[in-house]
Amino acid sequence: MTQTETVNIRHKTVLLQETIDGLNLKPYSIVLDCTFGGGGHSLEICKRFSNVKIVAMDQDKNVFARAKEKFEGLNCDISFTNANFRDLEKADLKEIDGIIFDLGLSSDQLEDSRRGFSFMKDEPLFMTMKANPTSKDITGLDVVNTWEEENLADVIYGYSEEKQARRIAKAIVDFRKKQKIQTTFDLVKIIENAIPSKFRKGKIHYATKTFQAIRIAVNDELGALALGLDKGFESLKKGGRMAVISFHSLEDRIVKRFYIKKMKERGALLINKKPIIAKLEEVKNNPRARSAKLRILEKI
Repeated sequence: MTQTETVNIRHKTVLLQETIDGLNLKPYSIVLDCTFGGGGHSLEICKRFSNVKIVAMDQDKNVFARAKEKFEGLNCDISFTNANFRDLEKADLKEIDGIIFDLGLSSDQLEDSRRGFSFMKDEPLFMTMKANPTSKDITGLDVVNTWEEENLADVIYGYSEEKQARRIAKAIVDFRKKQKIQTTFDLVKIIENAIPSKFRKGKIHYATKTFQAIRIAVNDELGALALGLDKGFESLKKGGRMAVISFHSLEDRIVKRFYIKKMKERGALLINKKPIIAKLEEVKNNPRARSAKLRILEKI
């Protein structure tokens, strides 16, 4: 996401119609929205189908308070579970008709979290999805101030394919020898000084990949995804479908491999062999949709 996009865009649900169409829902369906966020998918389901039951999950409990009023007056039963989808069993559901994983961080979270997700605001560098992290939880502060240079470089490159990863890791370590890294702006300045000037221009802001990589590491997003897919599939009834929207290659690779594995085990059917991507019109209206890939699986 470019600097301009981050400032100007409020959250729009990506691939909304394609996701709901692909789930093949009916009235009275039971749906698990594993990444509730702004509630876009759940809201559309409630509008389209009568008497559906939706269990909405999110690690950030603040999203539920923000979205609650949207569902008033709609003919659907919605309940909220404050948990990461790696702990999907907390929703206590079986025989589910549809499961949604929208893996993108919402623009609302970027703008309003005050936890350091956005490099456009000067905030404490927490980067955890938890609204109230405890001392046991890893934060972005821990990563940049305590992890060894080699580990930092491996994480930055491995989770974002940032070509300047080694330069950035060295710059982080050099900076913290003089003073503790505290805020998003501290980290942005370190990245800016670490990379050659010719790499500071382009569609993607030069801090984007490093911030993404640290956020993934802090929240163990890839480990959570693997667990969530497995538990989610077990919760589906036969004929139920799972829809996953991913935004970068590491996530998409995990989803693709999981789907192929289930298909080879003869437990599932691929609804779309190739990922569904956003149409040109959607990308025009919502630039973050350009990297989104939707894959849908049916349990058989």
